[in-house]
Amino acid sequence: MEDIFAEQKIYTVSEINRLVRQDLEESYSDIWIEGEISNFRAPASGHYYFTLKDKESQLKGVMFISRNRYLKFLPYDGLLVLVRGTITIYEPRGDYQINVDLMEPKGKGSLQLAFEQLKEKLHKEGLFAPEHKKPLPLLPLRIGIITSPTGAAIRDIIRVINRRFANVELLLFPSKVQGDEAAQEIAFAIDYMNTLPDIDVLILTRGGGSLEDLWPFNEEMVARCIFASKIPIISAVGHEIDFTISDFVADLRAPTPSAAAEIVVKNKLELQEQLSSLQWKIINSVKYRVESYRSRFNLLARHRGFYQPLNMITSYSQRVDESIIRLKSAIAARLTAINSQFTLSQRLLGQIDLLACVREKGEKLSALFFSLNAALEHHLSQLVHSLETAVGKLHSLSPLAILERGYSICHRAVDGSIVKDAAQISVSEDLLVRLWRGEISCEVKKIVLSPKRGYNDGRKKV
Repeated sequence: MEDIFAEQKIYTVSEINRLVRQDLEESYSDIWIEGEISNFRAPASGHYYFTLKDKESQLKGVMFISRNRYLKFLPYDGLLVLVRGTITIYEPRGDYQINVDLMEPKGKGSLQLAFEQLKEKLHKEGLFAPEHKKPLPLLPLRIGIITSPTGAAIRDIIRVINRRFANVELLLFPSKVQGDEAAQEIAFAIDYMNTLPDIDVLILTRGGGSLEDLWPFNEEMVARCIFASKIPIISAVGHEIDFTISDFVADLRAPTPSAAAEIVVKNKLELQEQLSSLQWKIINSVKYRVESYRSRFNLLARHRGFYQPLNMITSYSQRVDESIIRLKSAIAARLTAINSQFTLSQRLLGQIDLLACVREKGEKLSALFFSLNAALEHHLSQLVHSLETAVGKLHSLSPLAILERGYSICHRAVDGSIVKDAAQISVSEDLLVRLWRGEISCEVKKIVLSPKRGYNDGRKKV
């Protein structure tokens, strides 16, 4: 048996997994697979783990962070995708899987899917809400522009603003508007412009292009910088049919760069016409008010109070004098009535001998007190007599009074019951005899029974 095994090559599990992995990676590298994502997981490590499946089979997959960091969208369960990668084996478990290098949504571009996902995310966070939109200034004096310095957008904006209102100051921040580094430069430009003084409004702009060309304006970092800006921002990206995330977050969207320039500044001639119209309205309004006040003044000036002021003062002075006279008369009459009442009361009091009244009332009070004292003593003696009578009756009925007359009560020592008949006890039994004063403990020596009492004729006891 040992000779048979000696002729065979014996592999460990790790060795066979390593060999199979090498064969798979050499045979199935850089291949494309179509499948539906399920069991998608994105742990704290940043790697993506998922399963690719079709109607009959499934295959585990992994996309490490070094690769998925370039994805514009976030995979999710149920998404049909095309992936490119290498078939390999995860040696510790012996599971074979595909290490994904590239992933594209099936039927919908990755950029379009990423656009929709970011738009939904920011919408739920409230970055598109109207209440966060800042109003544009009526006539900005200093306008910041973030765009490419060589593009057609900046030339269109300068041409339109110079034609409409040449006095406005323009401040350009040159920035890339296309490519991998564009989003970072645009975000930095927005933050930097917010540190400069006296900038009334910002225009974020570029010309038209494909979705890939406009993608920097769909980056999340740019959207959040626009939302955090203290300066109102106009987004004018692409043509009228192009929409970016920046358009939704900005305070105002302009369909083209030229339209943004027309929106941000008013036409100088139009403003002058509006000022002339306002001036004419103000002058007419002031004239109307002056005429109105003049008419009121003339009306008041014709009032008789201004023609005969002295007569009116004299008339009111006479009314005051008459009122004073009537008031004095009423006060004097009231004082006279009070004096008369006081004199009458004083005279009536003088006719009454108060000391005699007090003396008479005192004598009556003493007589009443004496009568009350006598009545109380008589009633009390009656109560005492009644009490003594009741006590006497109660004493005569008391058992103690009977004992005082020489009687006694005999009890059995065992249970304290009263002995009424000699037949109830026996010889040598202990008894207690209750006297008027004290008790006697005794022992029965002899019992003498008396004849039973009865009736000799059924009527009389014998």
